[in-house]
Amino acid sequence: MSRFEKGQSGNPDGRPKQRRPHVSAFDIVFDQTLIMTQGGVERELTVDEALQLQTYHAGLKGSRMAVRAVLKMIEKREVALAKRNPTVQRGARMEVEHDSDNAEEALRILGIAVDGHVPPGGGEGARTLKLANWAAQAAIRRPGRRGFSDKDREDIARYTLDPDKLRWPRGKRANPA
Repeated sequence: MSRFEKGQSGNPDGRPKQRRPHVSAFDIVFDQTLIMTQGGVERELTVDEALQLQTYHAGLKGSRMAVRAVLKMIEKREVALAKRNPTVQRGARMEVEHDSDNAEEALRILGIAVDGHVPPGGGEGARTLKLANWAAQAAIRRPGRRGFSDKDREDIARYTLDPDKLRWPRGKRANPA
């Protein structure tokens, strides 16, 4: 014989009710409301709101910890507002115009290039643009450049304002292939 009959629960009254809910003392305090008088007007605040207001006032008085806490509150508020009201971002329309005249004008303004001579039979539109000597000199003196072939030297001379004044680096002549 067993103590319990077959099919009958060993605990006929069921599980005992919990004596306390799973609520901490902190939660109980936070659920309370306070009545606060501000500017002659009574207002009801939660403990959380009252603590935030007190932290705000401490921050205004210069408490660094309070300022840091208020800044975190502001950041959380901004994130919450952004989630609630997402802004529609409209892409900026950008148009890029490729115009050689604009680039040439920029080179002129910066002093990198100057107007060269007008070829025979050409009008004002046929004016060539020449590199200023200092810009060409800076380009050929760049360290780590490979040597210049005779064709490279001719091209550089053709597009430089006064190529006779260029000082070519030693040992930068390319070996003919």
